[in-house]
Amino acid sequence: MTAVQIVWIVFGTAAGIALAAAFIWAGNNLIQTTRYKIPFGNLEKDVKIVQVSDLHGKTFGAHNKRLIAAVARENPGFIAVTGDIIHKYTAHDIKVALETVSALSQIAPVLYISGNHEMRNRGYRFLRKDLAEAGAVVLDNVSCEVCGVTVTGLNGAHNKNGTLKKIAPAAPCKLLLAHMPRFIQNYAGCGYTLVLSGHAHGGQWRIPFTKRGIYSPGEGLFPKYTEGLHVLSDTKMIISRGLGNSEFPVRLFNRPELVVVTLTGESGAEPLKT
Repeated sequence: MTAVQIVWIVFGTAAGIALAAAFIWAGNNLIQTTRYKIPFGNLEKDVKIVQVSDLHGKTFGAHNKRLIAAVARENPGFIAVTGDIIHKYTAHDIKVALETVSALSQIAPVLYISGNHEMRNRGYRFLRKDLAEAGAVVLDNVSCEVCGVTVTGLNGAHNKNGTLKKIAPAAPCKLLLAHMPRFIQNYAGCGYTLVLSGHAHGGQWRIPFTKRGIYSPGEGLFPKYTEGLHVLSDTKMIISRGLGNSEFPVRLFNRPELVVVTLTGESGAEPLKT
């Protein structure tokens, strides 16, 4: 093998490694926005919701400035944070969570629910208080009305019918924030018009061109509920692929996702994606 051949092999290998690194970086740091338009009763005017899910302590630029800017550009009526804003109860994760909520609350009201990662930490009761002080409305099995929409938040540890039936409001059209999508049958049984969920991270690694995720916690391999719009009876559920990573440190073919939902009084609205 000549010296020239060796140089070309080294150059080709280095170029391949650089391209792979760039692909992985882009797939884990360039936020994709997915848009839906959902009919929601007789709203007098459209209501835009930005869903931020499964941040897991991740940052997009210093102080999450790229994420905050992406949310601000949408000019939402309110922001729904659907769980797992932290990965572990560490100083880094807590700082990211509070900084992010504080910045988001300057854009629009922030409604927050807990996920399984908050529930597994004994410090959640302190985090819940700190998030409220940072500007979030913490919906732990309670409801509120914002922009003319009745919103219920489900605590990340409570997914059974008993709790759901107790907290379900009497409103004819109601929105549920619930971290885990696999309980859709329970959500539909309580008559929710729309559910915003997360948890599955899009399957973390996705099979290209198939819309199939490989693994989801609690659902195993090739789970049914990893992203997108699902319909059961009169209930629609939108699952965000989330923004951060969990036990798997890398996403593949699965960019971080910001979900934008426009609720409208118009009938027959279809999901829009970008």
